[in-house]
Amino acid sequence: MPTRDIFSAIADPTRRQILDLLCQREMAVGELVETLGLAQPNVSKHLRTLGEADLVHVRIDGPRRHYRLRAERLRELEEWLAPYRRRWADRLDALERHLDQLDDPDHEEN
Repeated sequence: MPTRDIFSAIADPTRRQILDLLCQREMAVGELVETLGLAQPNVSKHLRTLGEADLVHVRIDGPRRHYRLRAERLRELEEWLAPYRRRWADRLDALERHLDQLDDPDHEEN
């Protein structure tokens, strides 16, 4: 069970960047430190926050820790966004219809 809310976990831009990197492949902490250009304690702090939200999984290999994205946890975010996406899709469809009417030479303005 996650101990941290997914929304607060992804609020930080550095944590979102970490998720973007982990979306591509599993990475060791050292790789994340090098890629992000941050100090190891800072990266570890962000990884701990993401772990508390169950957004990452850690695999320990001797002294190294490898992290991977737990994409299934993003479903909660997707479900929350769904009504907003539908709303925007409806509005974009209406805009498209309006623009099509403007391009129609047979369309007359009122």
